[in-house]
Amino acid sequence: MREIAFIKQNKEKWLEFELAIFGKAKKNPDELANLYIQMMNDLSYAQTYYPKSKTVVYLNHLASQIYQKIYKTKRAEKNRFMEFFKTEVPLLVYEYRRYLMYSFVLFFLTVGIGVISARYDQNFVRLILGDGYVNMTLENIKKGDPMAVYGTGSNWGSFIGITMNNLYVGARCYIYGIFGGIGTFYIFLQNCIMLGSFQYFFYEQGVFWKSVRGIWIHGSMEIFAIVIETCAGFILGASILFPKTFSRINSFKIGFKNSFKIFLSTFPFTISAGFLEGFITRYSIDMPNWLSSFIILFTLSVISYYYLVYPYIVHKKTQLSAKLT
Repeated sequence: MREIAFIKQNKEKWLEFELAIFGKAKKNPDELANLYIQMMNDLSYAQTYYPKSKTVVYLNHLASQIYQKIYKTKRAEKNRFMEFFKTEVPLLVYEYRRYLMYSFVLFFLTVGIGVISARYDQNFVRLILGDGYVNMTLENIKKGDPMAVYGTGSNWGSFIGITMNNLYVGARCYIYGIFGGIGTFYIFLQNCIMLGSFQYFFYEQGVFWKSVRGIWIHGSMEIFAIVIETCAGFILGASILFPKTFSRINSFKIGFKNSFKIFLSTFPFTISAGFLEGFITRYSIDMPNWLSSFIILFTLSVISYYYLVYPYIVHKKTQLSAKLT
């Protein structure tokens, strides 16, 4: 069947799906489940015969929205909070995985810009971090503890202050996406260039490994979470700029709802990073190498698995469940 005929044949049915998604046509959970099965069948057909078509993108989006609707309206036998992290967020991350890829590519490019700038401009680090911070760090390096700044203040005070600041930075990365993603790009650019120049500064001073042992105990989750929050900001911006087959306002509603869920999912990781920075990082200089390395690799593995591996597992299970229903 030619694609144009396939579209004409199913156009009215897909319109019914859209009405169900936006609540303009009331459907009970069983009816929604039936719609989801039909949508998955159409999606599978389109993926087979029109793999590079926009029809596949459109149907994939509708299918994910119907699935979210099912979980929202059905009688909840499971813990809603757990279901949010176990199913909803991973499916959304899978749906918007290309925005996550864009965020990571941008992360490595902009961190690289920070590194190169710090290498070829001796004043760049002071411009970015400030004279006061650079001079204090140089003094700490002379004393043999380049990460001494993390040992100032009380554990709880540091934890609360750091966590609130990280949540604020993440919120800016996300909310500024409303300006077509440009605001998100600007905030992310600032933070990544700062990270690159900051890390190169320690390399230049010959204490790179000591800095890694300290910074990345909490940084693995903190920085990764900012990448995810940036991804959410780009999704929000794209919903305004590229409404596809939806009206711009409906596209924005969908984009805001979905991106906000992804943004919220970073909170446990950001809070965990704040806890590590307030209570653990300050002792990094006294830790054995194996312990600091274990903490870094463990935290990085946890958040990487959740956002990079687990969404594919949930997606496959969802497809299999739909076929067996």
